[in-house]
Amino acid sequence: MARVLEVQGVSKRFLGLLALKEVSLHLEEGEILAVIGPNGAGKSTLLNVISGLLRPDGGEVRLLGRPITRLSPEARTHLGLGRAFQIVQPLPELSVRENLLVGALFGKPGTSKKAAEAWVEEVLALTGLEARAEAPAGELTLLEDKRLELARALATRPRVLLLDEVMAGLRPKEAEEAVALVRRIRDSGVSVLFIEHLMPVVRALADRVVVLDHGEVIAEGPYEKVAREERVREAYLGRGA
Repeated sequence: MARVLEVQGVSKRFLGLLALKEVSLHLEEGEILAVIGPNGAGKSTLLNVISGLLRPDGGEVRLLGRPITRLSPEARTHLGLGRAFQIVQPLPELSVRENLLVGALFGKPGTSKKAAEAWVEEVLALTGLEARAEAPAGELTLLEDKRLELARALATRPRVLLLDEVMAGLRPKEAEEAVALVRRIRDSGVSVLFIEHLMPVVRALADRVVVLDHGEVIAEGPYEKVAREERVREAYLGRGA
């Protein structure tokens, strides 16, 4: 499989704190990759570096084989990198459909309104939001909010999608629905990298897991393999996990 995202030796320091220390990982085409670790491990910093919100102090990020380390978040979006955030911030006065149309027009400059509208209909169907398409975004339930956040990211036509704890706050049944949605997104041709605290979600969803602790990669592999590693159990899962 082709590598659609590569992080090579990335480091990031905040004053005296080394938040990321020569982190390397990759995401393959069609893969769902989980990045886990305790609070303060560097997970959100890593996503911010990949998406362009932070500039690393060392190392390189490549998207679809192209170096993007010095590109703006907007430029990365145009090249096919999408991100959904834990804190959902739609345009509340606009309808669900209008929110997605904004993303569709922004994600690929030069897209015609007709083409954007057609793509929005596909995204509404994929995310199960057709029935709520005309509802103001400010009136959605939490689960619908999460779906809209994923849909807004998908509207930009990403090849790689970053998910930042998008299951947070969901009840178990809702989390199951969200897991199924992420699988559908992957099956539609989008590779996914996600960070998550809920281990049942990670176990159910991830093809492969990367574990961070104190800004370093301490384990990588299938969930069952990394969960058995003593250093991982001590750092994150707990000795009784």
